[in-house]
Amino acid sequence: MTIAAVLVTASLPFLPARAERAVPIPPPARDVPATPSAQTAILAGGCFWGMEAVFERVKGVRAVTSGYAGGAAHSANYSAVSSESTKHAEAVRIVFDPRQVSYGTLLRIYFSIAHDPTQLNRQGPDRGPSYRSAIFPQSEAQRAVAEAYIAQLTQAHAWPQPIVTRIERGDFFPAEAVHQNFYDRNPTNPYIVRWDKPKVAAFQAAFPKLAK
Repeated sequence: MTIAAVLVTASLPFLPARAERAVPIPPPARDVPATPSAQTAILAGGCFWGMEAVFERVKGVRAVTSGYAGGAAHSANYSAVSSESTKHAEAVRIVFDPRQVSYGTLLRIYFSIAHDPTQLNRQGPDRGPSYRSAIFPQSEAQRAVAEAYIAQLTQAHAWPQPIVTRIERGDFFPAEAVHQNFYDRNPTNPYIVRWDKPKVAAFQAAFPKLAK
């Protein structure tokens, strides 16, 4: 959410929320095996407020943290990342119980509703490489599943435009406290109402068995 996007949205307080729907896509043909201990996924797909809100509502997800991934520690702050001069992407770190929800299922939600994987260096009103679609695998198993799923979805032609999601390496750094749980703490924020509430509603409608 660029400052400009927030200001523009705020200037239209009576504009109804945009329609949102989940893109119907198949589950991944392969997945990361479940383990007794928690696993971690790091995904980037535009403003982390909406990404965090969707994944916080998935059964089996224990914690979601908004943050920055792909760049250096010294530039992992909102001011620097917003300049679009760092290698960071706004991202979320998802800690989940793989016995309740698999990595592949999280990817299905990620591609289907959490963001649009065909938008290059942008999402909705936000523009710049910090809003890119990117997956940061935390293991070789995750990398293999992510690569295979992108190939599977590309072959299925689920979208009229090509998938531009990148598979990247990089550390994750938590964002400032003001950005954590932003959706729940600011339910009437114009940006949340306009862009994120429809996304959460669409997730709950399309994946009722996965919703908390």
